[in-house]
Amino acid sequence: MRRLLLSAPLRRGLSITAAGDPSLASSAEHAYRLLRRHHSDPQKLAAALSASGLDPSSPHLLDAVLRRCGAASSLALHFFHWCSPSLPSPLPSSLALLAKSFSRASSAPPPSLLAPLPSQLLRRLPQPRLLPFALSLISARPDHDHPALFLSLLESLSKAGHVATAEQLVEELQPRLPLSLRHYTALLYGWCRQGKLDEAKHVLVRMKAADVALDVVAFNTLLAGFVADGRFEDAFELAREMERRGCPPNAVSYTTLMQGLGARGRVDEAMRVFVEMRRKGCAPDAVTYGTLVSAFCKAGKISQGYEFLDAMSREGLRVDAAVYHGFYVAHEKKEQLEECLELMERMRECRCPPDLKVYNVVIRLACKLGETKQAMALWNEMENGSLSPGVDTFAIMVSGLVGQGALIEACSYFKDMAGRGLFVAPQYGVLKDLLNALVRDEKLELAKDVWECIVSKGCELNVSAWTIWIHSLYAKKHVKEACLYCLDMLEAGLMPQPDTFAKLMKGLKKLYNRHIAAEITEKVRKMAEERHVSFKMYKRRGVRDLEEKPKAKRRRGQKKSRRRQSGHGQSNRNADLLDASDDEEFSS
Repeated sequence: MRRLLLSAPLRRGLSITAAGDPSLASSAEHAYRLLRRHHSDPQKLAAALSASGLDPSSPHLLDAVLRRCGAASSLALHFFHWCSPSLPSPLPSSLALLAKSFSRASSAPPPSLLAPLPSQLLRRLPQPRLLPFALSLISARPDHDHPALFLSLLESLSKAGHVATAEQLVEELQPRLPLSLRHYTALLYGWCRQGKLDEAKHVLVRMKAADVALDVVAFNTLLAGFVADGRFEDAFELAREMERRGCPPNAVSYTTLMQGLGARGRVDEAMRVFVEMRRKGCAPDAVTYGTLVSAFCKAGKISQGYEFLDAMSREGLRVDAAVYHGFYVAHEKKEQLEECLELMERMRECRCPPDLKVYNVVIRLACKLGETKQAMALWNEMENGSLSPGVDTFAIMVSGLVGQGALIEACSYFKDMAGRGLFVAPQYGVLKDLLNALVRDEKLELAKDVWECIVSKGCELNVSAWTIWIHSLYAKKHVKEACLYCLDMLEAGLMPQPDTFAKLMKGLKKLYNRHIAAEITEKVRKMAEERHVSFKMYKRRGVRDLEEKPKAKRRRGQKKSRRRQSGHGQSNRNADLLDASDDEEFSS
């Protein structure tokens, strides 16, 4: 009876999710039937859809119909063709479904279907389909649309990382559609983004042959490629080349150089670039100052960062929350909570209220230093303002409270997270830490309460979540409880991992509880057959994993221990050298 009660809320949550919007599901089903009935005659299909009362301007209806069509790619594309004239913009999920429909088609759809498809779809298509799709898309449009569409496709392909396909498209359409500066810039961007600078230089050669002069945007694109690849000598030479060609570097050029140098810790060189920028009469903007602030904070030179922050205020430049983030990260590394709180007050005075990223850092630091009351006060301040805590904020708070042993408070925040529908798969690490801490602290009823809260809220529960809970119980010798929850897991249609099954069988053998062992074994055997998995191999793998995992854990622990010892030995040697140098200075 207890197991049924535990499983029932999970099934209810799944059924609610599957049902969705009944009226939308009914409309999608009606559209699907019309598509199946009239798909061979486009005119009859269009008339039937128009007379059906369906709303062609609804992106959600399009999404629902595409999902209902499934692998029937021609039906999906027919419906998109019908509703596209009235559709404002497809949902991102609809673009993904359309891309899947096109990739499933045995041949290219006719031009009448391709004409309304947006060029953004290129980003979601599989590589082999890109070039034929792009060519079909161009042929489906009138001649006067070809130049603009060609440029749009070229830029979309380059931004999506398919620059090789973009080059093939250029070859196919030359010399019918000439290349302009924007076409070449798109190719430069694509090659530089992939770090293929030799291909980018080949584009420059073609530009020179075509007598197309580079502008500052094209130069900056190539400059960003050199910086990203760490080729600063080439980047500085390119900046000098810009001067020689009468296209001097602008604020974007200098900021790109400073960003690359700052990211590699070369703050002195970044500062020299800034001085050169001012000397050449190029006024720095807010992004330039923000780059320098970030570089100095990353290098641990917080005082210099504050100097540039003050300079921004003096010059009347807008300081947004992103500029302050570097200070908080630097203060967190040095465990300076008071400085963080003072900086938050300064932000409020400057009418730049702290954002979620700031609260995340300060709450994490407060918990780390044991200031849990301060962390909760910050949380209340955040919620009383205009900010709503996200998944990361909840995870930071729960982990911090667990680390300080404030388990009751951690449970409260975790339940709040589950209640808001924010508990998803990436937070399983937080769940593991919380449940392990509760079971380890003999707070079993509280742990059960947390688990039943997750189940009752209809949160996503996969094999990993069940495994965390079952292993937490088993680790503290609650074998029977772990087995009962394993039965709940099986009733939910999820098969336990092989090592979980082996672990439970081992525990039940010690308890001489053959009844539960037989029930679990029978259900796992049946589930293995349904999945075409050899039950014998499943059992063997479980026993092997059970033996190998502790060994692997011990090996990792030994490696960490050796690293700590070597680091301690190195620090001792460094200390001896410093002592020796101090003795020499004293004696001299």
